[in-house]
Amino acid sequence: MDKKGEVISTPQFAPAGWHAVTVPTTVVAALVKDKVYPDPMFGMNLRSFPGMNYPIGSNFSGSPMRQDSPFMVPWWYRKTFVLPESYRGKTIWLDFAGINYRANIFLNGKQIAGYDDVAGAWRTYEFNVTGSALAGKTNVLAVEVFSPTEKDLAITFVDWYPASPDKNMGLFRDVEIRTSGPVAVRYPTVVSKLDSDGRAHLTVTTLLKNGSSQALKGVLKGQIDKAEFSQDVEIGPNEQKDVTFDPAQVQELNDDHPRLWWPAQMGKPDLYQLKMSFEIGGKASDTAETKVGIREITSKLNENGKRIFSINGKNILIRGGGWAPDMMLRENSQRLHDEFAYVQDMGLNTIRLEGKLESKQFFDLADERGILVLAGWCCCYFWEHWQNWKPED
Repeated sequence: MDKKGEVISTPQFAPAGWHAVTVPTTVVAALVKDKVYPDPMFGMNLRSFPGMNYPIGSNFSGSPMRQDSPFMVPWWYRKTFVLPESYRGKTIWLDFAGINYRANIFLNGKQIAGYDDVAGAWRTYEFNVTGSALAGKTNVLAVEVFSPTEKDLAITFVDWYPASPDKNMGLFRDVEIRTSGPVAVRYPTVVSKLDSDGRAHLTVTTLLKNGSSQALKGVLKGQIDKAEFSQDVEIGPNEQKDVTFDPAQVQELNDDHPRLWWPAQMGKPDLYQLKMSFEIGGKASDTAETKVGIREITSKLNENGKRIFSINGKNILIRGGGWAPDMMLRENSQRLHDEFAYVQDMGLNTIRLEGKLESKQFFDLADERGILVLAGWCCCYFWEHWQNWKPED
């Protein structure tokens, strides 16, 4: 592709020879679906892909990609869409839930973000595109994606199974456009602390993002079940800040009789709906909701130096299994539900993620089904080479 992003991201650009895809998808997953390459999950098909003649048994994800591989060069994603007229006057946000590994991002002929800033498989990105997006008109988004190198903190399966020929390059999670007023509400969370008598103390935190160039004052409001709470907030121009509600100052966040979240074999995994909203002059600027469980996990060493884990004051034996996603990171909602059912049918209470952080649906299902998650980095890989870490790592 010899055209620049400023050109590709305009309606005048006429794509020819491109592949129709549905995001999320990696590059190889899209090409397999489009019948360019055979399904690598069968026989020796994987070895027929270009660049896959590395020695069997070696770790391809930790080795340099062949110079003649078609995945050594960047690939483009392009989308033409019309934004509703109702978006006019609102703050417009462009969200990427997963990009592997680097990207240049263009919208309507303008570069939104670049190669040096968009780097990292496990980061999420949100851009204020109010000045570039066109409400009520045709918009064009173009994303140039680069595969990870052997020196990047990217995605690896080590010896769990072979790596994809593109090293999973692409937009492997959702891309979304959403709107808010001047201030957006993001990532509401709850941290629970339990007394010995079962009383719960909840600390609530949420992120506020001021998408305007003006300092603003407003009221951040929250609700969990019947408990309501609020506080006045000032936020500077283009500032983002965490705002916390402390149960020591907010009586409503102390519950004498909470419905606790329990692992499936210990009780019911009760969940509450947490709703947060930010109001300016009595008018809602944005809202955010999530399900939360009230539970406290603690651990201690016993007299033999072994660690004992407890949930809500009761000891638990961790019975878990290692979890790996699809080799090409393809998502399948029904399969995910079935796999969680298998986890419970095997009597497990924990899933261990070997450095491949999962989707929101995965964590929602874990919450709903009472499954604990051990989310850590993959052993025997780049993250252990501390001296080689780059700023984006």
